[in-house]
Amino acid sequence: MDIDKLDELLLTVRKPGRYSGGEWNAVKKEWTSDRIKVLLGFPDVYEIGMSYLGIKILYGILNNRDDCLCERVFSPWVDFEDVLRKNKISLFSLESRRAIKEFDIIGLSLAYELSYTNVLNLLDLGGIPLRSSERTGADPIIIAGGPSCYNPEPIAEFIDAFLIGDGEDAINEIVDLYKALRSSGGGSRMAILRGLAGIQGVYVPSLYKVDYNEDGTIRSFEPCDSGIPGKVVKRNVEDLDKAFYPTEQIVPNIGIIHDRIAIEIMRGCKHACKFCQAQVTYRPCRERSGKTILELAEKTYQATGYDEISLLSLSSVDHSELHDIIKGLNKEFCRNAVSVSIPSLRIEDALKDLPSLISEIKKSGLTFAPEAGSEGLRKSLNKNINIDMLFEAASESFRKGWRRVKLYFMIGLPGETEEDLAGITSLINKISNLKRDVDGRPAQITASINAFVPKPHTVFQCEAMESIESLEKKKEVLRSGLRSKLIDLDFHPFNRSYLEAVLSRGDRTLSGVIYEAWRSGARFDGWQELFKYDIWRSSLEKLEVDGSFYALRPRKENELLPWDFIEVRRIDKTASV
Repeated sequence: MDIDKLDELLLTVRKPGRYSGGEWNAVKKEWTSDRIKVLLGFPDVYEIGMSYLGIKILYGILNNRDDCLCERVFSPWVDFEDVLRKNKISLFSLESRRAIKEFDIIGLSLAYELSYTNVLNLLDLGGIPLRSSERTGADPIIIAGGPSCYNPEPIAEFIDAFLIGDGEDAINEIVDLYKALRSSGGGSRMAILRGLAGIQGVYVPSLYKVDYNEDGTIRSFEPCDSGIPGKVVKRNVEDLDKAFYPTEQIVPNIGIIHDRIAIEIMRGCKHACKFCQAQVTYRPCRERSGKTILELAEKTYQATGYDEISLLSLSSVDHSELHDIIKGLNKEFCRNAVSVSIPSLRIEDALKDLPSLISEIKKSGLTFAPEAGSEGLRKSLNKNINIDMLFEAASESFRKGWRRVKLYFMIGLPGETEEDLAGITSLINKISNLKRDVDGRPAQITASINAFVPKPHTVFQCEAMESIESLEKKKEVLRSGLRSKLIDLDFHPFNRSYLEAVLSRGDRTLSGVIYEAWRSGARFDGWQELFKYDIWRSSLEKLEVDGSFYALRPRKENELLPWDFIEVRRIDKTASV
């Protein structure tokens, strides 16, 4: 690759820093024949991918190995894709600017279903055959992991292997296997795939066969031979305190979405909300000790110089040492003007302690997730909230200086009524007016309202999503009940939620639809300005696939679901039910 020409071309795009590399703490190793070359890819722009802690963890683990080098790649924005295609330049890694097809293994992080067309685009820009069946021994092994992999079937045609669950231990086993087979001379592509299938948590789609009934439901799903496990059991890191955490994190040259130190203080959740996929897939609940958290914060600060530390988990307030952690961080970092933030707070019994926390954490706005407008509906979701405690916590927050509140709700939930919708508007107005009682001015409220999407492995996995038409009517009801200029209703587009439901609940039939949508120009489907619903609708119609079959159809009793072969459940004695 002509480096001078590439640098010149980078000056023609909107954000050249997305592709230039050379960041502080980036690792560039010598490209030697004895090293396994791993490329970590994220099918979205640099700013989002570099905010994803999972990539930072795997990058650190792999580059700590002498026998391995690890580099990164992200989806190019449409302007740079244009440059690559017009100049016939293969997509390349950030560290060494090697073509991505030169790597041995490409690990893709699938954080959300609407990134699937970006996966195809990334592979195509790298000159890698899109379908696993078309690849040869000269092509990289494509492995995907992340939250979307708990139903991998819609994209199974394009991925060689999926890693289900935590990657800290499994990634080393994968590299060890690849290295052993290659050094022994028995590293054919099929031998590698069969070897990967023997690692707990790894699913190799080509080694399983699926048969369908006439109505489109699945008749059978089974391995091709007796040497392949019938169930894929997800991987868990047993002791989070001993798990690897990347203290020498890359400091981007441009601003990213979460431009700060993010320390995972807890993995999993003690609660059991029926709609929540994360509380199932990230179980069991494991804490990182306060002592370890403080040590990691100090080391990461010394290596990066960030001025904010974010305490990351599904429910940070549930950490048994949260008070001591916040006090310890403030004591250690206040002299350096480093702030501590908690991205979201649950409205559970732990909120009785909120007033003692809020004076010590960054006043960046409070986030609560009531999810539903009435106590009855919340109870049916197993979302047990003391609403009076929420009001008390919000009032105290306003007295302590908070001005903004963000609330999360869902509509289209199973069992939802008109009274439940009215409860949402009532709750929003009530919280806004609590600040009026404090200083005479109402609070600024942003209410993020999403359509309920039934997700695999949850209690509600067999429920149907509500139709777009019905959701639009409910949207107007909510808007008519909230007219204050200080209250902003942020509705996630319902057609994108519908597509998310199709892809998250689909089977292998959808691989052709994803390919057709990509071929027709679908890119960055998670971005509203680039999402083209008409492309997806026409792709479904062209292949005679009914999206409603996946999104709007309640599952039958005893129906074999596309994701049933994945074993995620494990009894968690700390979870409330």
